[in-house]
Amino acid sequence: MLESTAQAEASFEALTRRGREFLGTRHAIMAGAMSWVSERNLVAAISNAGGFGVIACGAMPPELLEREIAATKALTDKPFGVNLITMHPALEELIQVCVRARVGHIVFAGGIPSAAHIRAAKENGAKVIAFAPAFVLAKRLIKSGADALVIEGSEAGGHIGPVSLTVLAQEILPYITEVPVFVAGGLGRGEAVLGYLEMGAAGAQLGTLFAAAAESIAHENFKKAFIRAAARDAVPSVQLDERFPVIPVRGLVNDGTKRFMRHQAEVLKKFQDGALDKTAAQLEIEHFWAGALRRAVIDGDIESGSVMAGQSVGMVTEILPVADILAGLRAQAVA
Repeated sequence: MLESTAQAEASFEALTRRGREFLGTRHAIMAGAMSWVSERNLVAAISNAGGFGVIACGAMPPELLEREIAATKALTDKPFGVNLITMHPALEELIQVCVRARVGHIVFAGGIPSAAHIRAAKENGAKVIAFAPAFVLAKRLIKSGADALVIEGSEAGGHIGPVSLTVLAQEILPYITEVPVFVAGGLGRGEAVLGYLEMGAAGAQLGTLFAAAAESIAHENFKKAFIRAAARDAVPSVQLDERFPVIPVRGLVNDGTKRFMRHQAEVLKKFQDGALDKTAAQLEIEHFWAGALRRAVIDGDIESGSVMAGQSVGMVTEILPVADILAGLRAQAVA
């Protein structure tokens, strides 16, 4: 029995070696960057426990990101990354903040970064990680200089694409071998991570489990909502009319999500009646969720706020320290 356990551990170490060496960590587990959640305390806790914490820059201005990186470095001497949204109006400045701070890994999300942005990010030796929503884009990102990729399925929380991780993994993992590929979306147990490692993944990215961790600054109400929820409670936002696109965001159903449906219907009627032009109607729809994530995460308003969560939320059954979460994932995979 002891010998077989040792063999299992050795096999698992071999499967995770590429991811661990790329991240510089004990576990080949990245943390998803979650706005308002992935800040200095949680990021440092994940990195100190042997995972790879990632600061969510989100809408931060450059000076705020600079302070957040410095504060995180004060809490950990382990590797961590910074997630930058490609649509941020100050993207070039944010890249330079990371370069000056000698951030080891820069993660581009929310769109496909240009080759110029990737080159700028790598100026001081940083490694670039990018999200690849399709095989053709994965090849393009590698050609542009990305050092690693994340393929994220629609099971994930927050902003999502249309394709499940099961399908993305089959389309991409057997064919992309030039760089490490990390899988994400709906992952909550080590056995699932192991399956993707055996398909060729270098490691995994998890968000929902860490959002409810003991070290997360998320409000107690937010964490309790995760514990109560089942997988079926985490659903994408619904678009009523194709003329007014709604970026799909997966979160827990609450009064806010129901009111958003009514809001879209009211705005659509105003547009049809001529009270609003198309641009004004689109803005009115988009502004509905302004500040909603902060209300849920920081203020604990889980009824009208946006409680972003992946479908793995059904596997969140208690509030655990991140070290226990990471150890549990490893133990499940080895077993």
